[in-house]
Amino acid sequence: MDIPPEIRKILKTLQKAGYEAHIVGGCVRDLLRGVTPHDWDIATSAVPEEIQAVFDKAGYKTFYENDFGTVSLVTDSEDQALKTIEITPFRVESQYSDKRHPDQVRFAKTLADDLSRRDFTINALALGEKITDLFGGQDDLENKIIRAVGDAQERFREDGLRLMRAVRFAATLSDDSLWTIDGPTRSAIEKNAALLQHISRERIRDELVKILMSPNGAKGIELLRELGLLQFIIPELLEGFGVGQNKHHIYEIYQHNLLSLRYACENGYSLEVRLASLLHDIAKPRTKRGEGSNATFYGHETIGAKMAGQILRRLCFSKKQCDKVTKLVKYHLFYYNVDEVGASSVRRLLKNVGPENIEELLQVRKADRIGSGVPKAEPYKLRHLKYLLEKVVQDPIAPKMLAINGQDIMKLLNIQSGPKVGHILSYLLSQVLSDPKKNKKELLEKETERLGALSDQELQKLANRAKKDVEQVETKRDNMTKQKYWVT
Repeated sequence: MDIPPEIRKILKTLQKAGYEAHIVGGCVRDLLRGVTPHDWDIATSAVPEEIQAVFDKAGYKTFYENDFGTVSLVTDSEDQALKTIEITPFRVESQYSDKRHPDQVRFAKTLADDLSRRDFTINALALGEKITDLFGGQDDLENKIIRAVGDAQERFREDGLRLMRAVRFAATLSDDSLWTIDGPTRSAIEKNAALLQHISRERIRDELVKILMSPNGAKGIELLRELGLLQFIIPELLEGFGVGQNKHHIYEIYQHNLLSLRYACENGYSLEVRLASLLHDIAKPRTKRGEGSNATFYGHETIGAKMAGQILRRLCFSKKQCDKVTKLVKYHLFYYNVDEVGASSVRRLLKNVGPENIEELLQVRKADRIGSGVPKAEPYKLRHLKYLLEKVVQDPIAPKMLAINGQDIMKLLNIQSGPKVGHILSYLLSQVLSDPKKNKKELLEKETERLGALSDQELQKLANRAKKDVEQVETKRDNMTKQKYWVT
């Protein structure tokens, strides 16, 4: 296994001082899977004061400011994952009265004691001179099984967040399918689902984000529902379970939301797009009127935006994230037909959503379409909208692009405002469009002096020709934009 020299040096330093030292937890799991760990944890038989003494003597900078005995060691590595290494004494933990934190942490004498307190077998692995596997973690890795260490109910009662962590590991350890949660562990999750009520919203949010950002995000959400956990995270989603839609949808509301999320995950969209894809129809159950093919959901996008905002604030997402997702949900139903909606409507959409959010809005729309059961994510009219969006945000070809303006021309030629100024600007613009290097004030001033000496008739002819040249440039640019989106 590829263990970085920084880690080998730390292990040897502790061992040379007479202490046991092992790489532990998720980094061992990842090494066995052939994945580079995102962080490194070391467990040792030394207590915090002994750890600090060893590494102070070795010239390292250390920090120790917590109740768990963890000493942070600063290295000179350029790898972000290796800059700070956490070294923790072997430890055991007492009861968890608040279902979140141990009432007391005691240092243990053996590695076995330390591993027995960990959550899942795949995380209860240690690597020193050899691999220590007391609970069958290597077999579970091989068979892609999530299994609690020892008594599953006891592990979950110690820290209720482990309920979600089981789902998170099942969803994130593979790109193509969920890992299996073994029978007793799954049963214990179902029995103890209500423990999530004792967990801080921030911790729940962090686990939810990790699930959503995996390729299996939609499967992860469904697993949360199956295990009875979703009701303590986003209960509003369950309102759409088993609720039919209308002739425009072949899936029930909850299923549609999940399929939309799946498309967003498969295409690597941002967290905000994934959240919006999951929540875009969150208000449909509350706005449904009628049954069957002609059921309606008037105003669900507006009410849904408010609900999405409430959900995300409850889960302690940032204001920026709440605002973006709320906009994406509110405007996901934007109306656009090629022959009916013009540039003014597109400008209003840009103003409402914000140019910086428009691409993500289109991504939500595509996820919505695929989640509805249609074969194409981007039909012709959506491509045409993208063309029109790009067209209206392009800088217009106008004299204001020049390095000089009408006031400069009047001052230079000592003339009043009139057609002559406009003719000169038109000609200068055509020249700059054909050769952008000419757009320098001193060059344009020289050309202005030359034009000023021409008769009004000669200047008029030049201006008319220049306007045609500008029109040709505009047409060429428009055709190029059309070709980009395959529209006519």
